[in-house]
Amino acid sequence: MATIAPSRRVRRTPFSDGVEAAGVKGYTVYNHMLLPTVFESITADYRHLKDHVQVWDVACERQVELRGPDAARLIQMLTPRDLRKMRVGQCYYVPMVDETGGMLNDPVVVKLAEDRYWISIADSDLLFWVKAIALGFRLDVLVDEPDVSPLAIQGPKADALMVRLFGDAVRDVKFFHFGWFDFQGRSLTIARSGYSKQGGYEIYVEGGDIGMPLWNALFAAGEDLQVRAGCPNMIERIEGGLLSYGNDMTRNNTPHECGLGKFCNTNTAIGCIGRDALLRVAKEGPVQQIRAIAIEGDIPACDRAWPLLAGGKKVGQITSAAASPDFGANVAIGMVRMTHWDAGTRLEVETPAGLRPATVQDKFWI
Repeated sequence: MATIAPSRRVRRTPFSDGVEAAGVKGYTVYNHMLLPTVFESITADYRHLKDHVQVWDVACERQVELRGPDAARLIQMLTPRDLRKMRVGQCYYVPMVDETGGMLNDPVVVKLAEDRYWISIADSDLLFWVKAIALGFRLDVLVDEPDVSPLAIQGPKADALMVRLFGDAVRDVKFFHFGWFDFQGRSLTIARSGYSKQGGYEIYVEGGDIGMPLWNALFAAGEDLQVRAGCPNMIERIEGGLLSYGNDMTRNNTPHECGLGKFCNTNTAIGCIGRDALLRVAKEGPVQQIRAIAIEGDIPACDRAWPLLAGGKKVGQITSAAASPDFGANVAIGMVRMTHWDAGTRLEVETPAGLRPATVQDKFWI
């Protein structure tokens, strides 16, 4: 595959020097920034993530900051999840929708104060939508992208590494909560969260000047823990059913189709822009939905949607797929019509290498 040409439109991150020194072999572009995709190999990176601890440059998870008297009103307008009980110090996973109920993003919202939020976004230009809503409704709120670059610490040894830099108190941070911790005189927001099922933290690094000092400190502290640079791993995320916006779901899908109906409190999320549309979806139910799929035989890299067939007729599509070493199967995420989404249903996948048998699963693997 061709290389990515350097440009101001494809931004480096505060950790790029460290990523390159660690031997990154591949990048993608995510929110107009570089996101590493592989270091040693997809399979070797997968094994190391499950056994040890990795430091991920996920600065591409840009923040949309809402600050001001109407911040709480605006954040509720963006999502059908009821945020009224959200407390300072909590993080919420939230579907964000347009007026038709279509998914615009599936970020993590961080509540820093009663009048200040960060929306830690997936790969879409959500900033422009949020600014337009704030302006159109004449809300008293500042909407901007702050100089904040997340760094993820993921893997079973993540706690051990973090304690060495931030003390035992970091262990007390609950899942999808955060606290403030000092590093070289700078207060950093650290959440127990991350885009893997292996456990870990996300450090919200304010100010690029401390990016490499923090990176280097983590590697120095974790040498005996076999710490390595890593990145979100496709095999591991599919095993865990972690969805990728733009791959597994788009603006053409509702949260209910994406299996996110439990985050849609349409009766109480008053003010959500897509609420009326989602009320109809909740009442009638989706006609298609995300499912875990096991595919038989050898499969190529999944860089496009593969049709799912039943009796030669399309009944859905595979959006992510990979061979899993731990489960001895080709694990996949697919959008399947309701007529064929029951566990155990036998289907066929039209891959570039030919038709492959597939079976709908009752759940994801981890």
